[in-house]
Amino acid sequence: MSDDLSHVDGDGRARMVDVSRKAETPRMARAEARVVFSQGVRARVLSGDLPKGAVLETARLAGVTGAKRTSDLIPMCHPLRISEVKIDFAPEGDEVLLVTGEVRAVDRTGVEMEALTAVSVAALTVYDMVKAVDRGMEVTGVRLTHKEGGKSGTWRRDG
Repeated sequence: MSDDLSHVDGDGRARMVDVSRKAETPRMARAEARVVFSQGVRARVLSGDLPKGAVLETARLAGVTGAKRTSDLIPMCHPLRISEVKIDFAPEGDEVLLVTGEVRAVDRTGVEMEALTAVSVAALTVYDMVKAVDRGMEVTGVRLTHKEGGKSGTWRRDG
């Protein structure tokens, strides 16, 4: 069993993969999440009309911080030298805010977890800053949408 699992040793114990022999190559990953609001709340978020202030800029900074701190949160993630993090927000449908993130690095392992963490933390920050006016919000659809680099090459989500 452990021969097929990269994060398990021969005795079935969790381990961090040794990437020291891998070449440093450019890596990129994109991820997305959605925040679903109650009627009329998204418009207030986009206009900045909320008690806690600049929701989206605070969430953008939180997403960048989340990407940089991923190895502190996910036990088997390697600390990476991240070279760029982008977090963006776009309205989708009637009451949904799409949170997208892109992470880049030149390193020995991919940045998928960093991109997923970035959009998750950004979406959770939106929730935190808006919960006083909409406790019924939902954070949904956290998923990887694209990755490039490494042994497995390029991958894109269909649909």
